[in-house]
Amino acid sequence: MEGSILEPAVEKQPTFDAAWKRRALRAEIDAIDQLVTAALEPLFRFCFYRVGRNRHLCEEVVQESITRAIAELQNYEPARSSNHIFPWLFGLARNEIRRALADNTATTSLEAIWARMDDQLRTLFNRLESEPLAEDVLEREETREMVNATMSQLPPHYREALEAKYIQRRSVREIAVQQATSDKAIESLLTRARQAFRKTFLALAQSLNTEVFPT
Repeated sequence: MEGSILEPAVEKQPTFDAAWKRRALRAEIDAIDQLVTAALEPLFRFCFYRVGRNRHLCEEVVQESITRAIAELQNYEPARSSNHIFPWLFGLARNEIRRALADNTATTSLEAIWARMDDQLRTLFNRLESEPLAEDVLEREETREMVNATMSQLPPHYREALEAKYIQRRSVREIAVQQATSDKAIESLLTRARQAFRKTFLALAQSLNTEVFPT
């Protein structure tokens, strides 16, 4: 893994606020590029398992989702979503996934599977509103795609800290030794990283509680 988990993020995380929306609606290239660059990886991760790990189909869904997002950008409400655009994007992606599965008889059963999964995730997300984020959320098979999408949005030093602890399963002492710092500093970093993860996770999860299917 490149870089130190203690160094600040090199790249500023994009903010999809009202000012950005105005620029994007004026078709300013840098604003559109910002959206496309930020959206590709999280959308791909979100869609991949939902289309039966069909990479080609996933790429089509992601492309259509981004195209639709640009065309329907007026419907994105930064103030309502606290400047988090991914709940809205994931809602658009779920519509595109439904259309793609409807045209693919080999994967139509996935829609029912993911409907049940979404019910399970709603229960998890509702519980998270009143309970601390359980560490095993980072390790659960059924939340992997949402965890991946969340991790991709974290500042690098937070993402790398969580990966070291929960994916590589290294102890606090091991991380501290490698980084030539104290256990206390690593524990503090992990606390902040978990808080950032929880906030981002919940922001993305709001898409599951929003009606996105056309009537």
